[in-house]
Amino acid sequence: MTVAESQRLVSGEPDGVDRWAPGYPTPGDVIAATRFLGTCANTDAPQGAPFCNYEIRRREDGHAIGGIGFHGLPDESGGVTIGFGLSPAVRGQGYASEALRALLQFAREHGVTRVKGDTDHDNAASQHVLTAAGMHPTLQDERLRSFEITWA
Repeated sequence: MTVAESQRLVSGEPDGVDRWAPGYPTPGDVIAATRFLGTCANTDAPQGAPFCNYEIRRREDGHAIGGIGFHGLPDESGGVTIGFGLSPAVRGQGYASEALRALLQFAREHGVTRVKGDTDHDNAASQHVLTAAGMHPTLQDERLRSFEITWA
């Protein structure tokens, strides 16, 4: 997503080219876009691809149904943190799994050596998506379970 797209998402006001499905953006999408805008405003990091946020779109109608992306640029060891979410009406249909597999492949092709993500303890669906994509549970605290995948 570009800065302009992220600004529209945060404001909740799509323009004529945005095609948002009902329930999009979710609060998580707004948080991710806000984080991205803050990174752009406070660093010299490139604004936009490749280590940014992406909309998850249905192929059949092109409507945005969720988001996936990076919480920032890779760290000094080549690691990134990711997040994803879908509008409630489209959960359980394989969209998140397909998007996460593509994002992991993309990260690996761009030199990333470790990807981390986390989810609430009671979010079994997201935990399933993470493990199905090849990520393994690592740490947990009173609120979150963390997952990770590494490549040589």
